[in-house]
Amino acid sequence: MAVKIYKPTSAGRRISSVTDYSVLKKNRKTPKSLLISKSTTAGRNNSGKITVRHRGGGSRLQIRVVDFSRADRKGIPGKVQTIEYDPTRSAFIALVAYRDGAKRFILAPQGLQVVQTVVFSETADILPGNRLLIKFIPVGTFIHDIELVPGNGGKLARSAGTYAILQTVEAGNALLKMPSGEIRKVKDTCAATVGQLSNQDLMNVVIGKAGRKRHMGWRPQVRGKVMNPVDHPHGGGEGQNPVGLKYPKTPWGKHALGVRTRDKKKSSQKLIIKRRSK
Repeated sequence: MAVKIYKPTSAGRRISSVTDYSVLKKNRKTPKSLLISKSTTAGRNNSGKITVRHRGGGSRLQIRVVDFSRADRKGIPGKVQTIEYDPTRSAFIALVAYRDGAKRFILAPQGLQVVQTVVFSETADILPGNRLLIKFIPVGTFIHDIELVPGNGGKLARSAGTYAILQTVEAGNALLKMPSGEIRKVKDTCAATVGQLSNQDLMNVVIGKAGRKRHMGWRPQVRGKVMNPVDHPHGGGEGQNPVGLKYPKTPWGKHALGVRTRDKKKSSQKLIIKRRSK
């Protein structure tokens, strides 16, 4: 998928770019059963207190219900009707119509075409969009939408352009190289979908202006170094000062960068063979 650049008709337009959606097929008749309207929380918890800063506003969105498991469609071929834009996720989605009449959204991998057939089966071909148990996938294959617990639906590698590499399968476990570089162990009875996810050029898109960020639900952020000392660890001083200490801090005095926060006592710690690089 390409990135579209406009003529510099304004200062914001000059540096901004967007994903080229011209190759997508707009579906005017999305099944209502696959759409959910959900109100935004503006970064507040159930008592109304702000727990995530800089959130609020934004365009009203309808959530597409994506089938991350396909467990009840096992063995039933489905034909791809459309490949669509999803406003609530970075990767594109595909509307699949199954032979028994059901319609589901799935994550669209790179190379998936309209009218192509996809299936979740133990004997499925190793083609983008087909879903198999990991023990039936050849070593070295790019996979996405990977389950952590068999039957619970895909949890890993679900954003635009991402994929994991199946490195080895032995003794009922599989080793996966994750998009972060981490090497993780999962059961070989977990399911995964073949291919790299679509919209891999999203990383090259430049937002360009603050107003576009507001449409995405982000409110303005104020740098800590321009605050007073009472408001932020970086604040205070005469004129422009650096953050002062070796590590950047959060407003609450915690290290903001370069500090590992994963709990060493977490039960899944033993499943991580190699941590991601610093």
